[in-house]
Amino acid sequence: MELRQLKYFAAVVEEGGFTRAAARLHVAQPGVSAQIRQLERELGQQLLDRSGGRATPTAVGEAVLPFARAALAAVEGVRRTADEFAGLLRGRVVVGVVSGAIGEGFDIAPVLAGFHAAHPHVEIAMTEDTSERMLAALRGGGGLDLAVVGTSAPGAPPTGVGLRTIVDVPLCAAVPDGHPLLEPPGRTELPLADLEGLPLVSLPRGTGIRAALEHACAAAGFRPRIAFEASAPAQVARLAAGGLGVAVVPEPGAGAGPAGPGTETGAVAGLRMLRLTRPALRGRVAVAWPANGPATPAARALLARLCAAFPEAGA
Repeated sequence: MELRQLKYFAAVVEEGGFTRAAARLHVAQPGVSAQIRQLERELGQQLLDRSGGRATPTAVGEAVLPFARAALAAVEGVRRTADEFAGLLRGRVVVGVVSGAIGEGFDIAPVLAGFHAAHPHVEIAMTEDTSERMLAALRGGGGLDLAVVGTSAPGAPPTGVGLRTIVDVPLCAAVPDGHPLLEPPGRTELPLADLEGLPLVSLPRGTGIRAALEHACAAAGFRPRIAFEASAPAQVARLAAGGLGVAVVPEPGAGAGPAGPGTETGAVAGLRMLRLTRPALRGRVAVAWPANGPATPAARALLARLCAAFPEAGA
């Protein structure tokens, strides 16, 4: 039995198939298949069910998997301990980013590039998902080390995670010129209740802005009528400019964040912003990690770099 075989087996289970596992491991798929077949022959048991277009662990595979992961973690611990004495970081860090959070005002790419230049032996993987699923992954050890998530409210972080809010901006209703909500002329604010029954354009469910909107509307006694969804605030604003609904977006110029500092949402021609009030809604983005801290030195180092690059909002 070789550690490589255990590594391939765990990767196939986590990725749900041989092709994705091979891509993650940067090896040829036939090599992955051959090594796992060899492992199965040595154990005298089938570890994976290859039917149905996916590779799923059999009952034996489920029982073996924790021991395979423990063996791999032990070997990684040996390497990590030796590297710490040498002042060297190695390993793999998986970072999740909420859909729509990457914009001109919030650019994580230079931070990751700088970290890679400083620590070339650390592999960085980035994935995009909803805030809800990423927070669940951080709580349950679901393959994420860190995540950039949208949050709906300030205060104590969700159970099982640590949070550092890096963006906290007012939310606005974005409407095209001539919209009835702009009456009387010169209006700059809009009570949330005025949105009741109107077609709205919003980010998808699972994002912080959508959660803030839904929670506030529920407290006001109505359910928002979401007519269209888009994955980024700039796209939300363009749909509103086309007359498809009232967009709920971060206020342009309020700070760097998921809509940029007045560069993305505010760049849509013919769109007017009304700050939402009664209650005031906020858009928040935070860096999140498991409550007991990132598991590896590499993840802890990347968290420190992210916190240095994006100061805590309001600090």
